[in-house]
Amino acid sequence: MPHVLHLLKSSDHATALSTIAHQSRHPDTRVTVILLHGMSAPSLPNGVTVRRLTEAGRAGDLTYSELLDLIFTADSVISW
Repeated sequence: MPHVLHLLKSSDHATALSTIAHQSRHPDTRVTVILLHGMSAPSLPNGVTVRRLTEAGRAGDLTYSELLDLIFTADSVISW
């Protein structure tokens, strides 16, 4: 199963959200969105995994080390 990792820095990327929605419709594709810089979660389709990077002064569920692991194990990484 291909794994696509999207790194979102801001929520004003209509193209990113459209791409994520399109990819999430493929049943054999796993889509993960990483929220960076304290951004709030945009509206995403069901089945998309959302993780938040832990940053100084901000809570999250993903450390930089875990993020690197995800980057190196994903089949595709897109930074928006």
